[in-house]
Amino acid sequence: MRASLIAIVLALLGAGCATTSIRGDLDRIETISGQALPPDVLDQVDPVGDARVREILRAPLDADDAVRLAIANHRELRAALRELGIERGRVLQAGLLPNPEIEIDLRSQDDPEQPLQVELYAEFELTHALLTPMRVDVASRELDAARFRAAGRVIETAYLARAAFYDAQAAEQRLAVAVRALDALAAARDTATMLFDAGNVPELDVATQIAAYEEARAVTAELELARAGSRERLHRVLGLHGDATEWSIAAPLDDVPEESAIPEALERDAIESSTELAETRMRLEAIAGRVGLSRTEGWLPDVTVDVHAEQDGQTWEMGGGASIELPIFDRNEGTTAAYEAEFDALMERYEGTAIDIRSAARDACNRLASAHLRAKQYEGVIVPARARVFRQTLLQYNAMQVGVFELVTALRAQLSAELSAIDALREYWTARAALEALLRGRRVSGAVVSSSTGIGADQGSAGGH
Repeated sequence: MRASLIAIVLALLGAGCATTSIRGDLDRIETISGQALPPDVLDQVDPVGDARVREILRAPLDADDAVRLAIANHRELRAALRELGIERGRVLQAGLLPNPEIEIDLRSQDDPEQPLQVELYAEFELTHALLTPMRVDVASRELDAARFRAAGRVIETAYLARAAFYDAQAAEQRLAVAVRALDALAAARDTATMLFDAGNVPELDVATQIAAYEEARAVTAELELARAGSRERLHRVLGLHGDATEWSIAAPLDDVPEESAIPEALERDAIESSTELAETRMRLEAIAGRVGLSRTEGWLPDVTVDVHAEQDGQTWEMGGGASIELPIFDRNEGTTAAYEAEFDALMERYEGTAIDIRSAARDACNRLASAHLRAKQYEGVIVPARARVFRQTLLQYNAMQVGVFELVTALRAQLSAELSAIDALREYWTARAALEALLRGRRVSGAVVSSSTGIGADQGSAGGH
């Protein structure tokens, strides 16, 4: 009994020392997410005037820089981190002892010779104080759940930054390919016009070259819009605005590696690192704690102790007492049953989430393997083959063996293959980022909104030289 009382007293003292600072919580989030948070992540920030942001943006931007900027500036993430203060405050509040209630009565009599009588009462809710450690334990579990939830947001934000950056890289490359094609078609159009003026080619060849050039201009305009859209999506993730939106891409997308490493125990690793499951476990423990607290409050009498003093003008009378509310009719059966039902429902969702994560792991694996295969196929086979077809068609065109339609069709097919190769690269690196996010603890969709467009290879038809 004595040991129990000492434990309760120590718990009460510990709860009284709780802090509202979430610095320790941020350190825990860094450990869970594997992402470093800026030391001043909760300070006021304005990317336009921040010297460190400007220093990063002065140099060509790469994917790692994009992640750092997103974690420092993304407002939804910053809001999620600040919301830790809500649960931290609830832990502090749960550990506070109830305030004593003091009542003072003053009485005077008609006889002016009689002194003023004073009565003092002080009450303290003893049962509420004894259950304080249980309330602190419940609030601490909910704080742990909030930490895992915030860590998941950090991982998701890092993924979004990488995916948006890869999309912006791909948009830059697609536009560069289109501009190169436009220059080639412009030269071909001018050459055909001069040959036509000299009477060396029929009017059909000139019309075909002009049509191909104008169609390429339309496609280039679409790709310029797609590039602008991808940059704006990245700006939203990075929290950039104003002058801070003037930056350049460091380099084109990297080539895919020869082998795409995938962990053998992918599903198990995804389950063990999942912040969603960890958050749900903490919420289950919190609800279990609420069930225990509700049951205890149900059978434990609500005891209020009091001391009182009365002064009759000459002497003081001291005394004490207690009031007890017996749990005869209301033993919190309804509240306890509600918490038990909430626990059962959350347990079902926990099992469902585990199944979804296993499925997401397999899906991420399939997506990565497919993207790797397609990227390698375009890089090593399709693009070189289309380039060879164009070169041979050009030779035959110069030898007057094929018409201009065949030449334009071969050029379109080559450009389409190059654009598709860029899309395959983007999909590979996006799938890689999604798998890494999953293994760090957060499911992401793996899909990136991209308005890629291409120069159709099926346009045009055969014609004569």
